[in-house]
Amino acid sequence: MFTILKQLPADPILGLSVKFKADNNPNKIDLGAGIYKDVTGHTPVLACVKTAEQFRVDNETTKAYISSAGSALFNEKMTELILGDHKVITQNRVRTVSTPGGTGALRVAGEFIKTCTPGATIWVSNPTWANHQGVFKAAGLNIKTYPYYDYENNNLDFDGMLAALKQIPKEDAVLLHACCHNPSGMDLSKEQWQQVADVTKQIGFMPVVDMAYQGFGENLDADAYGLRLLANTVDQMIICSSCSKNFGLYRERIGACSIIGKSATAADIINSVLLNVVRVMYSMPPASGAAIVETILSSAELTTQWHGELKEMRDRINGVRQLLVDKLIENGVTRDFSFITTQNGMFSFLGIDKAQVQRLQDEFSIYIVGSSRISLAGISPDNVNYLTQSIAKVL
Repeated sequence: MFTILKQLPADPILGLSVKFKADNNPNKIDLGAGIYKDVTGHTPVLACVKTAEQFRVDNETTKAYISSAGSALFNEKMTELILGDHKVITQNRVRTVSTPGGTGALRVAGEFIKTCTPGATIWVSNPTWANHQGVFKAAGLNIKTYPYYDYENNNLDFDGMLAALKQIPKEDAVLLHACCHNPSGMDLSKEQWQQVADVTKQIGFMPVVDMAYQGFGENLDADAYGLRLLANTVDQMIICSSCSKNFGLYRERIGACSIIGKSATAADIINSVLLNVVRVMYSMPPASGAAIVETILSSAELTTQWHGELKEMRDRINGVRQLLVDKLIENGVTRDFSFITTQNGMFSFLGIDKAQVQRLQDEFSIYIVGSSRISLAGISPDNVNYLTQSIAKVL
C-alpha cells in the first residue's frame, strides 16, 4: 500500500522555519512564522493565562470526556465575545461548538457545508491564508477564488471583489476574513462591509467568516464589526474563530465554530448535524484551552488584565509597522512603503519579487515567504536596521 506514495513538498511556511533554525548566522531573522513575538523574539504566556492555568490545576476534579460540543461555558463566552449583545443571541439562533483551534473550526465548517450540499463550492479571497484551500479541499469542497488584493498598487481591489461576489451562485459559500486579513493586512472599511452584506443578502450565498485575529486590529468590538453587520443582515452564516493569537494559546489548539440559523428551531437542527460532524471527525474537543479561556472571560479581573495584555500585543505590531517604514526611509529606500502603516494585523506584503526574496534568504539570512508576505512580529528595534539595510541592498 505505501509503495505508491510519493514525497510531497514541505509546507512553504513551516519549511522556512526549519531552514531558519538550521541557519548559523547570528543576524538571522524569521519573518515567515505567523506567531506573535515580543521585542526579544519570545512568544510569552500571558499573565492572565498563567493565573487561569493555576486555577484549573487547583480546581479540576476529573479527566473524563466532555461532550462533542465541548464546554458549554466556553461556547457561551466565545459566542458573546464574537457577537457581543447581538440580537441573534437573544433570539437563540446561534449554536457554537469547541474545536481544535481555528483550523479545526474551518474543517468542521467545511464538513458541515458538504453535509448540507455535497459537491459544494467555497470561494476564498485571492490571496488568502495558505492553508484555507487545503482544509476545504480535504473536506470535499470545490475551491474558487475572488479578487481581493491589488499587488500593483498595494491596496484592496474592492471593485474586483464586489463584482465577483455579485456573480457567485446562490448555492455556494464565500469565505470572508473578519479582520487583519492574512496575508495582505488589508481590511474592509465599514462602508465596504455594508456593500458586501447587501450583496450577500441579495444573492443568498452562505457567508463563512474566519476570525483568527480578533483584537489584533483596532479592538475586540471594532474587529468584529463586519461579522456582526453580516449577522444583522442575513438569516444564516458560519463563523470560525480562534484563541491562538488573542489569548496566545497556540499549543492548546482551541477555537470555535458558530452557526447562525433562521430560527431557534432551525438552529437546533443545525446543532444536531454539527455534533454529528464533530463526532465522526475527532469525537471530543480538547478541554484545557477552553477551560483557560472560560476562566478568564468569567472573571472581571482577569478579563481586564487580558484586555491590557492584548492591547500591548496590538500596539507593538502597529508600532512595528511605522518603525519599519521609517527605517526603510532612513536607510535610503526611495520606494514608497507607506501602505504598510494603513494595514492591520501581523502580516503585510513587501511587494518585492521572488528573486529579491531569495537573495534576502541566501545573502542575509532573512526568511520571508516567496510571495513577499512578512510576519511583522519578527521585527524588533534590535533587528530592524539590519533588515531594512538588507532590503535596501536587494532593491
